[in-house]
Amino acid sequence: MRIDILTCLPRLLDSFFAHSILQRAQQGGFVEVVVHDLRDYTLDKHRRVDDYAFGGGAGMVMSIEPIARCIRALQTERSYDEVIYVTPDGERFEQKTANRLSLAQNLIILCGHYKGVDERVRELFITKEISVGDYVLSGGELPAAVISDAIIRLLPGVLNDETSALTDSFQDDLLAPPVYTRPAEFEGHSVPDVLLSGHEAKINEWRFEKALERTKQRRPDLLS
Repeated sequence: MRIDILTCLPRLLDSFFAHSILQRAQQGGFVEVVVHDLRDYTLDKHRRVDDYAFGGGAGMVMSIEPIARCIRALQTERSYDEVIYVTPDGERFEQKTANRLSLAQNLIILCGHYKGVDERVRELFITKEISVGDYVLSGGELPAAVISDAIIRLLPGVLNDETSALTDSFQDDLLAPPVYTRPAEFEGHSVPDVLLSGHEAKINEWRFEKALERTKQRRPDLLS
């Protein structure tokens, strides 16, 4: 898989992809993440990628021309399954969306900034709009990183135990059950006996019951 991230602040993403699972995924050849500086695609001598909004109002708007040049340059090199724009008014990002996107070969993620992008960018180039929550951030870099992380960890071979991702919260519309590790007892608090029994069927049954119980308590909307 290849993920191209378009941003006017590329350094914000440097650290995120340089550590842990995401770093290993790239080093192992499972994914290629390429961050593009939109300022490299502007013809403005000051490397500006924003301008005032027609009609007035507070805040600047990302210009269409640098974005169009960048996307078109990438599309001459390969075909893309989706061109994603991260925006507060997009589709809410969920595990099911991550699952679908993990099957793609090539993705573009456009990070908004300022008051957003020229609407014609959305009309001409964007195939999918995603929101990571009902709140506003200073830019789309963090959402782009979140989306990439959720996708990359699902790629076969990225996690040491490939079944791990299948037992995450939301994969089966349930929250994950409680988990424990050594020591078996800590300050009077013990690990449930069933988890120490070695009886796989009973352990799986306990985990399902606890996942259902936790979901009913914390996210009953998932059960609807």
